[in-house]
Amino acid sequence: MWFIQPKRDYVAEMPWRHADEPAVMTWQIRTRDYDIFYANLMFYMILAIATVGAVAVYSFNEHFMSSLLLGGVMFAFLLLVGMSMTHQTAIIVYRLTDKRIEVFSWKPQIDSVKPVMKWTAIISGVGVLCLVLVNPDFIIAAIGPIGIGAMAALMGNSKDYQSMVRNEEYHEIDWPNTEDIAVWRKRRLIGLRFTWNNEDGSHYSVYSKVYCHKKDFEKCLDIFKQRLPDTPYREGKLVVHSHFATLPE
Repeated sequence: MWFIQPKRDYVAEMPWRHADEPAVMTWQIRTRDYDIFYANLMFYMILAIATVGAVAVYSFNEHFMSSLLLGGVMFAFLLLVGMSMTHQTAIIVYRLTDKRIEVFSWKPQIDSVKPVMKWTAIISGVGVLCLVLVNPDFIIAAIGPIGIGAMAALMGNSKDYQSMVRNEEYHEIDWPNTEDIAVWRKRRLIGLRFTWNNEDGSHYSVYSKVYCHKKDFEKCLDIFKQRLPDTPYREGKLVVHSHFATLPE
């Protein structure tokens, strides 16, 4: 759930591998680390479906208040489900030194899914208990809350599972060897280009991504421009991929 994520300072908690190198800058940012154009298109489609669904529920109910309530619930539910798919964010923590940039990143959605599942199991369990007191035959309905509670417990106790679904990653950016700097101001994204050589002798060039907050964007950019004065610099849109960025074709 993109909308239930606790705010927290992660910079001091990261197991930095080069903590002996003095930090020039450290920061963390929550961002949609992908091409948001197609995600936004999908969201608008879901928004249209949610609107049609809400209108349909409203139209087929003769009672005004109940139809309005059901229609509103239907719209809100579909909209939140849609945004949980199209507006997923990643938390990225940076540590910039004179030699490198250390980067930790992960998707925090699983951190909010667990408490939601936990409270869903508790609330639905209380509801089932009330039904059982009225009619013991409803005991079969307890399978739902028990199953949800078991899944929440397994998710909370399995570190390997959490690491997998959170897509935890660590990498370093050798920024003093940057070949080209590309800046996309609209998304406050700085791309540092490097060339990679394959075993077969071929090579390819891509941009390592550095996301910045609005208040720190110019400061971070100035560090790169001042310390890499001879490195080519350009501004414009970048095509964002999961692990790198490229220039538009």
